[in-house]
Amino acid sequence: MNIISVKNLSKDFGQERVLKSVSRDFEKGKIHGIVGNNGSGKTVLMKCICGFLIPTEGEVIVNGKRVGKDVDFPPGLGLIIETPGFLPNMTGVKNLEILASLNKKIGLEGIAAAIRRVGLDPLMKKPVGKYSLGMRQRLGIAQAIMENPSLLILDEPLNGLDKHGVAEMRQLIKELKEQGKTILLASHNQGDIDELCDTVCEMDAGVMTIIREESI
Repeated sequence: MNIISVKNLSKDFGQERVLKSVSRDFEKGKIHGIVGNNGSGKTVLMKCICGFLIPTEGEVIVNGKRVGKDVDFPPGLGLIIETPGFLPNMTGVKNLEILASLNKKIGLEGIAAAIRRVGLDPLMKKPVGKYSLGMRQRLGIAQAIMENPSLLILDEPLNGLDKHGVAEMRQLIKELKEQGKTILLASHNQGDIDELCDTVCEMDAGVMTIIREESI
């Protein structure tokens, strides 16, 4: 069963076409890797799937609903795209509290559990502005998973993490898949792709090529 269907998707910025008729179905319950250099179109594709960008042509269907027509933002979706933006003078818990208040799905207990799950301390009083890059990245992952979404879109989620942090977050991503979640994962790190992904696509100058259709 496909959770995401991308059909003939193109996106223009001015005169430049950054996505060129991309079509791809993403099956439920798998980790789908997307590789490509900066400027290849992978982040733009992810933003179109989330509804953050409106495609110039084509359509995106998530869980049977057309993004931008039936829904503005697909329900049951957690994401981390580019550098997570947090309020620097507030703690991690307070930042996630503000975000959680939008959907009112979880309370403090759920927030604290997500923070612990990514290896941070929910009782830490340090404001996010004083976090290291790796800590901010962990908080971004906590934000993505805290409402227990069925679909995750993770754009370079392991950026800024040390070797130990990468191993921990890879394990977390595997656990999320075991829980039946579907994950779209963009990474520059071949190790992430080889270890985690069931299918792999490459984006290059707005064109998608399928590299691998199933697990090694």
